[in-house]
Amino acid sequence: MINCTCIVQEGQTPDLRKGEMLNLLNRFASASFGQEAQTAWVPVAPGHGFTAGKPSTSSVVSITSNEPLNPERRESLLRELVALWTDETGCTVDEVVAVISDPTTQR
Repeated sequence: MINCTCIVQEGQTPDLRKGEMLNLLNRFASASFGQEAQTAWVPVAPGHGFTAGKPSTSSVVSITSNEPLNPERRESLLRELVALWTDETGCTVDEVVAVISDPTTQR
């Protein structure tokens, strides 16, 4: 499983879109990493998220890869992930924080 966390402003992505977003993220993870996504959807209640002192419209999409990524592959995957998110939600690229991190190692 590929761990994915989406932090979204409540009401920004309607419930009908949430299901589609989860499906799209699952397809992205399967195509990119060969495994399905396990997604935590974290809504931020109105009035609890701010950017520059104003209510936030930003989303955070964080995925942990199952293998270390070279910079070129990471950039390509991030561009694809942001395009997927903006196309489906109507957010602008300025409203999306996308992260694809390498797997953590246990010590």
